[in-house]
Amino acid sequence: MDVMGRGPTKDTARATQSASPHARGESHSHRVPGLRGPMAPYRIRQYEDGDYEAVRTMFGRGIKEHAPAGYIHVLKHPQTQLLFLGLFLVVLAASGSLLVSLLALLLALTGGWFFIRSLWTDYVQQSLRNDLLDIRRTYLEAADSCLWVAEAEGAVVGMVGAVLPKDSSERGHALELKRMSVGREHRGRGIARALCRTVIRFAQERGYSAVVLSTSMVQYSAQQLYESMGFRRVSQRSPSRLASFLQFSVFYYRYEIPGSR
Repeated sequence: MDVMGRGPTKDTARATQSASPHARGESHSHRVPGLRGPMAPYRIRQYEDGDYEAVRTMFGRGIKEHAPAGYIHVLKHPQTQLLFLGLFLVVLAASGSLLVSLLALLLALTGGWFFIRSLWTDYVQQSLRNDLLDIRRTYLEAADSCLWVAEAEGAVVGMVGAVLPKDSSERGHALELKRMSVGREHRGRGIARALCRTVIRFAQERGYSAVVLSTSMVQYSAQQLYESMGFRRVSQRSPSRLASFLQFSVFYYRYEIPGSR
């Protein structure tokens, strides 16, 4: 695959990886509107071993934030509503007590919430045991991979990674954006966009023509961000039979790097 313009080929980029600003982790200062006061600076740099706990904690918190939206999504489906209605009517017919029926419904709703939350928690734990267990090996030592953090006032406030795609048909054509997360108190300040652009530049420098990613159907802010930056939704799939039963899907996006072919 050839890349038009000044972007290097993959072979050239790999040979000169140590000279690339993104590979070296050169920091770039950005000034963005702060939540209070005039301006708040941040910089994006390559992950360092001292960021290990901060990165893992940020990822876990960011994912678990979506559990309520996931639960609401499940509750909105007619099948779920019929299930709870059926439970209420069965208990009412068996007990003859409206109070007992309401308590049974409340217990069912509470149990449903804990179940849905456990699914998000399990995903976090699985990720922490996989690519986020040995971050250096996964993102810094592997070919055409990297992890960056956004730092403000000495603290990690954002993160994003780039790896070779799981989809073998994308290998050689695209890199995958993974683990995008920005701390709640630092959102709305352009950090996520800057992290996203970092991955796109990284892919372009290595001769790739696209960046791909996936995000869940209830991560609405992420979808808006990616679509506003030119990512196009190309498909959606349920990651498991349980997800399919709950009518929960993962959206897959693709960004075509301008000037590539």
